[in-house]
Amino acid sequence: MERQLELLHHRGPDDMALERSGQCVAAGFKRLAIIDVHGSRQPLQYPPSGPDAGRWTLVFNGEIYNFEELREELIRGHDAEFATDGDSEVVAAAYHYWGDAALERFRGMFAFALWDSATETVHAARDQFGIKPLYYLPTIEGLWLSSEKPPLLGIAGGELDRTALSLYLTMQYVPEPYTLHRHIARLPSGGLLTRALGYPPVVRRYARPTFRPDPAVLEESIVDELRDALRESVRCHLRADVPVGAFLSSGIDSTAIVALAAEVHPRLHAFTAGFDTATAYSEFDVAERSARHLGVDLIPTIVKPEQVMEALPRIIWHLGDPVADPSIVPLYFLAQTAAEHVTVVLSGEGADELAGGYTIYREPRSLAPVRRLGAPLQRGLRALARAIPEGVKGKSYLQRATTPIETRYFGNARVLSDEEKARILRGEPGWVTST
Repeated sequence: MERQLELLHHRGPDDMALERSGQCVAAGFKRLAIIDVHGSRQPLQYPPSGPDAGRWTLVFNGEIYNFEELREELIRGHDAEFATDGDSEVVAAAYHYWGDAALERFRGMFAFALWDSATETVHAARDQFGIKPLYYLPTIEGLWLSSEKPPLLGIAGGELDRTALSLYLTMQYVPEPYTLHRHIARLPSGGLLTRALGYPPVVRRYARPTFRPDPAVLEESIVDELRDALRESVRCHLRADVPVGAFLSSGIDSTAIVALAAEVHPRLHAFTAGFDTATAYSEFDVAERSARHLGVDLIPTIVKPEQVMEALPRIIWHLGDPVADPSIVPLYFLAQTAAEHVTVVLSGEGADELAGGYTIYREPRSLAPVRRLGAPLQRGLRALARAIPEGVKGKSYLQRATTPIETRYFGNARVLSDEEKARILRGEPGWVTST
């Protein structure tokens, strides 16, 4: 485990600890200190005293933004005792008094494993949006859990999961719970894994986002509510005992977050990145104008082509599984620069998915006239679309309107044809893509 922990050093360079709990459990942790920097060492045991002292052993990655409120609630309602000032102990205390119901009270990004020595059961959970990763590997000897996949590879071996590969070739990423390696799985977002000693692990979803549109609500009130929610969320994310910064691009999402963060930290460090080529799209100009307008310090990162080629193998290694998204390259260098100045950064990741920022999310409205037609008419229009020459206006619309949304979604990411994917999965040499 010490060797495997070293593979996580980049995630936690501030401290390392490895402990055993009886004969059943070994817990190791590489710490990146953000809250209660001089305390809250992990693995953490709870309660600190009393008849149940040390019942729970916790390893926890992430932040609970409402930990101060939960701490007060636990003290008021249960006379809970705390030996630290951090959020990690609040996680253990919440489980001690509330059990699995504690997960619904946590507001934050997290992944943790919690060993209950009284029932000889491990509880492992991931935040509802899957911001923090958590991998698991069941073996004959027991269950392994890790924040990243590389530490598990030496235990699982390198056997390829062909189902996961097929999904990657279609979607350009490996969807959870799969990984490209057999036997190693990702705990799904909003997922809870429990395993009692001597039994196989059980995984269930404890949280699933729900949307309840209310057409009676006025747009003005929605805008005000969204602005207030974003402002309050940014303030919570800025709770830290270490320097905090933010990524800033030319997009609305990161610019809004930097603007709200600057209300709390006027001298906020913002970071932006771009490529050092005459033809590459650069966000520097827009980011600089936004930074000047908001009065924040902007630290740019210029990425050169030779740097990309040199760093690409390391970037892929850190991903665990490949992601065919070119934005990961400047993001790597952006994070590298930010780490020289701050410990925590805020970003606009996920805004496009939440706010429908991609064109395909708006298509149902434009395609509705055709989608409302009966199946025979749709088949006829589909045949008409095939007969229309490429490049003629209307062909693409009819093709999209007569294709189920699930198929359109996969097709939006399609790079390889079905035949090309089949040849790759069969291991045939010398295949060449046509796109």
